[in-house]
Amino acid sequence: MPKQLPRPRAILFDWDNTLVDTWPCIGRATNITLEAMGHEPWTQAEMKQRIAGSLRDTFPKIYGDRWEEARDIYYRAFADIHLEMLVALTGAEDMLREAAKAGIYLGVVSNKTGKYLRAEANHLGWTSLFGRLVGAQDATRDKPAADPVHLALSDSGITAGPDVWFVGDAPIDVECGRNAGCSTIFFGIQPMDAAGGIAPADHNVADCKALAGLVRASL
Repeated sequence: MPKQLPRPRAILFDWDNTLVDTWPCIGRATNITLEAMGHEPWTQAEMKQRIAGSLRDTFPKIYGDRWEEARDIYYRAFADIHLEMLVALTGAEDMLREAAKAGIYLGVVSNKTGKYLRAEANHLGWTSLFGRLVGAQDATRDKPAADPVHLALSDSGITAGPDVWFVGDAPIDVECGRNAGCSTIFFGIQPMDAAGGIAPADHNVADCKALAGLVRASL
C-alpha cells in the first residue's frame, strides 16, 4: 500500500520527463557528443539507463580526461535545439496552476544546467509558477545530494520535511528527496522497483493528471 502523504506545503519537481518531454532533445545532443568523441551512439533504452546525474558528475566517468571537451560539444548541440524541441507533458501546466492556486509553494530541482532550465521554463511561460528553479551547478552539490532541495526552498520559509513532496521520474530523484527528508513520489507508468539499493518511493503516479488528483485529495 502507498504511504499516506501529508498535505504538501511545497512540491518540488524534477524537470526533464517529469514536467516536460526532453528525451528526444537530450538523446540527439548526447549522440552528437558521443560520436564526436569517438564513441558509439546510445539507444533510447541506454539513454534512460545512463542519464540521471548532472553533467559535471557523469561526463568524467564517460569521457575521462577529455570530459570538458565533451561538455563543450554537448552544450553547443543542446543550445541549438532544446527550445525548439521542448514539449510540455500532457496536463503538466493545468496541474501546476491548480497547485499554485491552492497556495502550495512550487519549485524545481533538476540536474539540467540552470541557465537552460530557466530558459525552458520562461519559454513555456511557467517561470512565475515557481518560487525557485534550481539546476545543476546552482547548489554546492547536485542531485542526489540534498543541497539543491534546500536551495529551492530557501526563499519560501519552508523547511524540508515530510510536508514537502519531491516528484521525479528516476531513482536519483527518490534518493535526493529522501536525503532531504521529503516525501517522495515516483512519476512514471511503471512503479519504481528497488534499484541500486534505493527503496521505492512513498507513492507512485502515472502521469500529471494522476498527480493533480493526488494533490487535490491531500487538501
